[in-house]
Amino acid sequence: MSDRLVIIGGDATGMSAASQARRMRPAAELEIVVFERGNFSSFSACGIPYWVGGDVEHRDHLIARTPEEHRSRDIDLRMRTEVVEIDPPGRRVRARDLTTGAESWLDYTDLVIATGATPIRPPIPGIDAPGVHGVQTLDDGQALIDTLDSTDGRRAVVVGAGYIGVEMAEALINRGYQVTMINRGSQPMATLDPDMGVLIRKAMDGMGIRVLCDAELTAVHTDDAGRVRAVATADAEFPADVVVLGIGVRPATDLARAAGLPLGASGGLRTDLAMRVRGHEHIWAGGDCVEVLDLVSGTERHIALGTHANKHGQIIGANIGGGYATFPGVVGTAVSKVCELEVARTGLREKDAHAVGLQFVTVTIESTSRSGYFPGTAPMTVKMLAERRTGRLLGVQIVGREGAAKRIDIAAVALTARMTAEQMIALDLGYAPPFSPVWDPVQVAARKAAVAVQKRG
Repeated sequence: MSDRLVIIGGDATGMSAASQARRMRPAAELEIVVFERGNFSSFSACGIPYWVGGDVEHRDHLIARTPEEHRSRDIDLRMRTEVVEIDPPGRRVRARDLTTGAESWLDYTDLVIATGATPIRPPIPGIDAPGVHGVQTLDDGQALIDTLDSTDGRRAVVVGAGYIGVEMAEALINRGYQVTMINRGSQPMATLDPDMGVLIRKAMDGMGIRVLCDAELTAVHTDDAGRVRAVATADAEFPADVVVLGIGVRPATDLARAAGLPLGASGGLRTDLAMRVRGHEHIWAGGDCVEVLDLVSGTERHIALGTHANKHGQIIGANIGGGYATFPGVVGTAVSKVCELEVARTGLREKDAHAVGLQFVTVTIESTSRSGYFPGTAPMTVKMLAERRTGRLLGVQIVGREGAAKRIDIAAVALTARMTAEQMIALDLGYAPPFSPVWDPVQVAARKAAVAVQKRG
């Protein structure tokens, strides 16, 4: 009799795990059943802002594999079916067909929880009015596009100034909307230090995006037909023909919590290095519903990124398939853009370093993407944190134009290798005038950080 792998969630982690396990074990040995409550599988949520903005022409370009393609690989993918209960002692799940309402129990040998994350939607008046949109699934993206295409007005409000917020602001600008951004923080992009956020705010102002900081949404006002007409903060009201929520997400772990599975401070599932849920030999979890180890601070964090989700799925599938793989942790690398401005970060911010008791130096430098005399060169700002005394790299943030963001990968590798700022100076990086100055901006920052470490002793 074959084993049965049951997976909850048919996107990045779930389908990566299913595909990897199938590659390693044939259908005669391992039955794979995947429950997905939505209408699509294996899609790129990260690409939705670029589809909305017109950079990606068609929705289907964001779909890596359709349900039919997965089924052709002997994966029983059941769409529009939601798991409503997990019974760990009985090693079974209860699933509900969302079309018929029928429910049934299914036993498992191994279970993978890949339920993702849930967008934060504040409980304020009018938040569910027509014209107010979250952006997480392809259905969400299509609903927003339909609203944008059918709305006569051209006033948009984006709530939240994180990655989704700034990307959606760009998408709306590309579609000819006047954009106001409401941000509860002191500066946009709270994943950066405020002094770097100032650069983003100034650049967005220059793009015609009105950025309101230290402001919090208190209500959505509607017209006589019940559709959004304005949003309110404690101090003002702003007309709006469409509202996009980009406030952030939280782990979708209500199902796991009800089953008594271990959760961390963020609400994410706690797993071991093999991505097995702690204390549960036959339950695995990955993606946006788990916490991961921050290799720089040594703490557990919730980081919702498709890169991690796909890796988690590969690791889980390999282990269930009879192999061996582990996920050691992350350094917190992320990149984004708003129009021509590129934003990148990795490692710790100042407040992160303070929170874990690290003493550090910080330096900020101005440089360019190419040799100063080369056509098309653009300015960039690099901020670096290094540990006092040891000089160990703790974090890097970059704000600039074309050619700035992907330089963060240099710092991500250095963080993973626990390099010092002084060691980074000696890195043999590529140079030619069309690509960088003689001293790459990251190395300029490292050189300045190394001097600061020496001065601080």
